[in-house]
Amino acid sequence: MVNFLLGQQSGFTKYPCFLCMWDSRDTAHHYTKKDWPVREELVPCRASNVINSPLVDRDRILFPPLHIKLGLIKQFTKALDKEGGCFNYMCQTFPGVTIVKLKAGIFDGPQIRRLIRDPEFEKSMNKVEQEAWNAFVLVVKNFLGNNKARNYAELVNNMVTAFKKLGCNMSIKLHYLFSHMDRFPENLGSMSDEQGERFHQEIKEMETRYQGRWNAVMMADYCWTLKRDIPDAEHSRVSNKRKFQP
Repeated sequence: MVNFLLGQQSGFTKYPCFLCMWDSRDTAHHYTKKDWPVREELVPCRASNVINSPLVDRDRILFPPLHIKLGLIKQFTKALDKEGGCFNYMCQTFPGVTIVKLKAGIFDGPQIRRLIRDPEFEKSMNKVEQEAWNAFVLVVKNFLGNNKARNYAELVNNMVTAFKKLGCNMSIKLHYLFSHMDRFPENLGSMSDEQGERFHQEIKEMETRYQGRWNAVMMADYCWTLKRDIPDAEHSRVSNKRKFQP
């Protein structure tokens, strides 16, 4: 959605950040270079990942806290030893989740909260994994929520350092925390995660119905469920059958 609003290419591109020219393929400098050249172009330029004129001002674009949390735990899970105790504990905790999704680190909000509240989960980790997980939990509770600690910048920097030690790849959301901390509002709790949570829950139900197959039919079915939920919506096809009146 952000790529669409800003006229950028989607997928794995060389410059995915809409604020700076962060090179997603320059992995050697991801955790060492914090300031990248500012993105200045406003005209289509395929070389810098911009193919259309932006529909909205870049200053009005923000990553929701839920999406950042999902991106962080994704990188954390992908960096885990797949034969280690931490990953095996995840598999035991979520037996209904496929091993492919677990290896890819695809979780939703309730699952993240469940892991945070589980005291046994931390016991399954080694020292490096514990440092990264505890740093992630502190950022979730003291920055990506209703409470913003005074030392939030220090907490984020500690988490980035711990993720680097664990061997996590730098994603666009982790880069956003690392290089653009000044772009966040004063209180992230004012940004509701309700719609994001609902979307992930509904998509999970659709995946179960379609047995995990993502295709145009599944997305069309999901879009029709949204339209049917609108009571005042007018449909081109209306049933003439008599309905039961209570």
